[in-house]
Amino acid sequence: MYVISFLDRANIGFAKAALATYAGINPRVYALAAGLFFLSYAAFEIPSNLILHRVGAKVWMARIMVTWGVISMATMLVQGSRSFYFVRLLLGAAEAGFFPGVILYLTYWFPRRERARIFGLFYFGAPLAFIFGGPISGLLLQINPHGPLQGWQWMFLVEGLLAVVIGIWSYFYLDDRPADANWLSIDEKQKLSRALTIENSDGQSDRHLSIVSLVRDLRLLHFVTIYFFIQVSVYGVVFYLPSEVSAILHRSAGFIVGSISAIPWLCALAGTFLLTRLADFTGKQRTIAAWTLLIAGCASFIFSIANAYVGLISLCIAATGYIAVQPLFWTFPTSYLSDTAAAAGLAVINALGSMGGFFAPNIKVWSDTYFSSNRAGLFVLAGAAVLNAVFIALIRQQPSKSPMHSGKV
Repeated sequence: MYVISFLDRANIGFAKAALATYAGINPRVYALAAGLFFLSYAAFEIPSNLILHRVGAKVWMARIMVTWGVISMATMLVQGSRSFYFVRLLLGAAEAGFFPGVILYLTYWFPRRERARIFGLFYFGAPLAFIFGGPISGLLLQINPHGPLQGWQWMFLVEGLLAVVIGIWSYFYLDDRPADANWLSIDEKQKLSRALTIENSDGQSDRHLSIVSLVRDLRLLHFVTIYFFIQVSVYGVVFYLPSEVSAILHRSAGFIVGSISAIPWLCALAGTFLLTRLADFTGKQRTIAAWTLLIAGCASFIFSIANAYVGLISLCIAATGYIAVQPLFWTFPTSYLSDTAAAAGLAVINALGSMGGFFAPNIKVWSDTYFSSNRAGLFVLAGAAVLNAVFIALIRQQPSKSPMHSGKV
């Protein structure tokens, strides 16, 4: 599900040149539309996650995927800037709640000591989307026109349809809670439920929490700030990696560029696997996360000015760091929040933090224009990653006994 979600939100990176040719989408329009996704996405995050907590993942995840798949397919009908803006806003609203919903869903099943590894497995979706999605998107772009559809339109049609199919399948596959799982024995259900109940009751408070109190919580705002800058860094790579590889290879977007673009994400897959296990083994999630992001930020400085070989290696390091740091990050708020407060709190973090995806392409365009250099924006985005490593290093290790730890919203 995460593979398809990442593919459907980021495939415009492969269609960038085609959108300019066939729909008149210039770089400014592209940057704004790429970011508009995150405005509507953020606006609907909290209500969507609260609905999931109430009705269950089975129903709500299926609804999210089917609607975003239909809207993603509609991108092939874009005729100009207004329709492009509109479909990106609709796509963000449709997908809202998926990511924090999954993070919340995994806390129903896995104790804290397992979560870095489990979140890391889930995060395989992002690099897998580019490992397979890059070549697939490249091939679809090269399809000779059949009837009225161009290759880029086939790309949106096929990849959107995948979301619809997987969404329907997920309804019949997912179990909402361990108690609903027929593949667990009664003894296994009891032991797992007991472990999770003990964790959730630690620091339990009956205080009624409002959304206002959530966004005023200083530690929560710290998490929001960190996640915001992570997203700025991630989407600085995601939206522009295909065009950077095109520039390195001096080739237009297609199967070759798509295949080479998959290499950094293969590295991200391996790095995420190793770093999350190292973090759970050592218990030093904060230290490992801070160093991971610092190294990735430094690599981002290098790839924008290096030759082809050093540039590709630097892209591999940057992509690895930006993906691997995210499952490590989510171990911090999920240790701090529980129950309904987790449903709302995780949505707040993801909603406000995801605005980094809106700012990333627009920061790049503004910086490039202001400094009269097509590398200035990449330097600014890399600097954001280095600064964010400091923010991660400042996270307090132990969960607070604040009533934010649990409660009703």
